[in-house]
Amino acid sequence: MNRTFWPSIALLALVFGVCELTGIDLWLQDHFYNFATHRWLVDAHAPLPRLLFYTGPKTLVWLIALSLIAAGIFYKKLPFLKTPRRNIWIAVLTIATAPAIVGIGKATTNTFTPDRIRRYGGDVPYVKVIGHYPANDHPAKRGRAFPAGHASGGFALLALAGLASTRRGRATGLAIGLAFGTTMGTYQMFKGAHYLSHTLVTAIFCWIVFLAWRRVLGISLKGKVNLNPPSSEELGCADKFRFEGRV
Repeated sequence: MNRTFWPSIALLALVFGVCELTGIDLWLQDHFYNFATHRWLVDAHAPLPRLLFYTGPKTLVWLIALSLIAAGIFYKKLPFLKTPRRNIWIAVLTIATAPAIVGIGKATTNTFTPDRIRRYGGDVPYVKVIGHYPANDHPAKRGRAFPAGHASGGFALLALAGLASTRRGRATGLAIGLAFGTTMGTYQMFKGAHYLSHTLVTAIFCWIVFLAWRRVLGISLKGKVNLNPPSSEELGCADKFRFEGRV
């Protein structure tokens, strides 16, 4: 996983650039908006979709985060935990900081959600992240659309991959993070609260935050610090080597 750090940064730049230089966001968003009835594919005020794709997933993310914090604090009293404590705190830090940094980005990028632009019945012009508002058509208030705040909580769960020591376990962690983030992000797109670029950038960014915490806490690309406990076979070989060394 650590080796994907720099490729992920390159991918983030590529995805952001493609979305900024093309009209893919509007092209896709047009499919979620009915121009005849002026309604989105999903009603933002419908209680059931909101429970299933907004309130529900957000609550589960909180419960997972609190469970990880408890596991980190009471680690020595939970012998069934097979992952080192550091892995748990990396997951906690990712879940805490990725959405927080995304929130800072939302406050500074000054972009608006699809339902706020005139193309979809809103009152502000459509301007991309690196664009500029016309001097005579500048919104009175700043937008807070980019990146995707709601989906960031789900994609932060990609850090669960770091709790596993096997490929299957890591794949399961990745699947959970992708399932949560994609579900939460797609719901926001269906109701006009985000564009595709917002969701994609947020997903890659959360993965980068996770990898950054792994690097900060000492897991080098060369494996100088191994978070996975040695196997019984490895311990047996080490003991044999030490014994033979004494002889």
